[in-house]
Amino acid sequence: MVPAQRLEVDGPSGQFTAASPGQDQATNTDTDERITSKKAVSSQTDVSLLTKDIHEFLDDFYRIYGSFIPLQKRDVSRHLERKFNTDFSDRKHAIFSEVAKYRTAVAQKPVPSFQVVYKKHTLTLDDLSTLADQNWLNDQVMNMYGELIMESAHHKVHFLNSFFHRQLMTKGYDGVKRWTKQVDLFSKCLLVVPIHLEVHWCLVTFLSVRHCKTFGWAIIPQQSNENDCGVFVLEYSRCLALAKPLQFSQKDIPKIRKRIYKELCDCKLHEEG
Repeated sequence: MVPAQRLEVDGPSGQFTAASPGQDQATNTDTDERITSKKAVSSQTDVSLLTKDIHEFLDDFYRIYGSFIPLQKRDVSRHLERKFNTDFSDRKHAIFSEVAKYRTAVAQKPVPSFQVVYKKHTLTLDDLSTLADQNWLNDQVMNMYGELIMESAHHKVHFLNSFFHRQLMTKGYDGVKRWTKQVDLFSKCLLVVPIHLEVHWCLVTFLSVRHCKTFGWAIIPQQSNENDCGVFVLEYSRCLALAKPLQFSQKDIPKIRKRIYKELCDCKLHEEG
């Protein structure tokens, strides 16, 4: 019996040639190997490009913010998804592993003399580091963030310097009477006064009913530890100044710390949160 043969077109000439089953199988095997090889090369290229882009993103982030304190996993994911227009949810473990490895290497090269300067405020990396973990916020962070709040509220809110209360208590009215000489306090909707009581931050606010249409105080988020009072004061101030509901809790504080750090470095409040 003559083995069955398959007719196929050989190239652009349109001539038919015969191919035996054995030849056909060999041809398919070669084709499969070439496809597999191409996929392997493509995959390696993808991994190489992804790794390179992660490194570039982390380098830029470290240069802008002076540390990785405000870095969140979603920052890297969002950047990659925007850059490659691809969902990387199936590769999150590999991405985060690369991020952890590279950020450790980068963090060993401190940014020399990192500072944020905005108007009369200057923040060093030591100041910004008070936003890490459960550190206590210092006056420099409180006061510059208050400046950003006033800017975002279009100066309808006045945030008094954190040293105001201390000066008032030690030197009385004469010690602070010139502090608001160039500010028309009666034109403001809200006065915000952060107070530092040695080991605790608290907040005093004065509301002008004449200038504010609505104001809600339904439920005030409660602090449940001894370390986040400064963050609570800043988030209270932000929400009240921008007329946003006080819808945050203790579990949101780590994320809020990172956002505040970024806002201070960017010298503006962000829309989110």
